[in-house]
Amino acid sequence: MFTIRIGSVEELEKVKAFYDSLIEEVQNAEYKPGWKKDIYPREEMLKEALEKKELYIGEAEGKIAACMILNLVCNERYQEISWKTQAGPGEVMTVHTFGVHPGFSGRGLGTRMMEEAVKIAEDMGLKALRLDVLEGNLPAERLYEKVGFQYAGSLNIFYEDTGWADFNLYEYEI
Repeated sequence: MFTIRIGSVEELEKVKAFYDSLIEEVQNAEYKPGWKKDIYPREEMLKEALEKKELYIGEAEGKIAACMILNLVCNERYQEISWKTQAGPGEVMTVHTFGVHPGFSGRGLGTRMMEEAVKIAEDMGLKALRLDVLEGNLPAERLYEKVGFQYAGSLNIFYEDTGWADFNLYEYEI
């Protein structure tokens, strides 16, 4: 059974361990998010997301199998894209730190997490759900497109874990 729920601050260590394990597992993978332990996602970021009830946990077999942060914050470079959906601040949700542990891959959990993100954005009355993915992470891009996200463009964006890198941006119009 797979369940998705909002994480609690008391789970910070488990969530941090999930991301650390995910990062270790994908170090030698062909496709990886580009994350680095203790740089992205930072423990402070995870704690803040848990405190604000923005971090969602997907559980399977009594373990954290997937996580994501959903909020109304995006990289400032997102303003440079000609998005299909015209929306102002507070009308768009952004997906951050989305990952499924490789030990649970191939079970459709990523699809379920993204469908839940869409449902949350719909329930909040938002206009769109957006995200970015490191260029070349083809499995992630295929997942987003399968769920109904549309490619919106590419940008060179700076993040602490990747430095300046090319990202593909996607939007799900609600």
